[in-house]
Amino acid sequence: VAHSGFLALCAHGRVTGLAVEAGAATSHVTSVCGGRTLREATRCLGVAGERLTRHLQRLLLDSPAEPALPQALSKKALTQLKEQCCYVSLDYERELRENGSQQPARFQTPDGRWVTLGKERFCCPEPLFQPRLLQHSCPGLHQLAWQSLQAVPEHVRRHMLGNIVLSGGSSMFPGFPERMCLELNFLAQGTGVHIEVLANPTRGTAAWAGGSMAASLTSFQHTWMTKGEYQEHGAGYVHTKF
Repeated sequence: VAHSGFLALCAHGRVTGLAVEAGAATSHVTSVCGGRTLREATRCLGVAGERLTRHLQRLLLDSPAEPALPQALSKKALTQLKEQCCYVSLDYERELRENGSQQPARFQTPDGRWVTLGKERFCCPEPLFQPRLLQHSCPGLHQLAWQSLQAVPEHVRRHMLGNIVLSGGSSMFPGFPERMCLELNFLAQGTGVHIEVLANPTRGTAAWAGGSMAASLTSFQHTWMTKGEYQEHGAGYVHTKF
């Protein structure tokens, strides 16, 4: 048993750092020091991939072009549409005024029909940074990351700043790492700190890769429940073991 934030850091060869995870069901920010999760510096955001998929459908339904088509799209098709066509804007307000500086994108549905996306391309993932767009009152993911950094002791924070890693499928939007870096450096203005984020191309499955790496470490053995223990004590032993 291990925290996914720790595993995301392991995938980057680190045991200390800040993991910013944007997944399917929820998004998390986790501070980890020496392999230990700092609970007081952990934050959660109820906006992630599944919610963004529904948001994209609503955006398409509100679009004047082919309003009936989005309603007929399956969840799988909408997810593919989101993953292939959407991106995070580096200047959301400006693009909104200009109706998107990028070219519209076209997506062919499984039944052969075409969907055209304009501003929906960058409006879809924006709630990760502005949850209020989905009527959420909590701060954006970048603000939660900054809060998490401020919640750890200063001597630990110095190590965190150079080890901020992105993880999860919803962090794979083009422009997501650049926007996260931009927003964090804006929050850090006046502190004399320049922040970089680590965005591995395979970060969508970083927790799985990190799990494989962590499980091979001798220091991780004490966190296993063996098959023999399971057979002897049953599933309830997990509460005794951990």
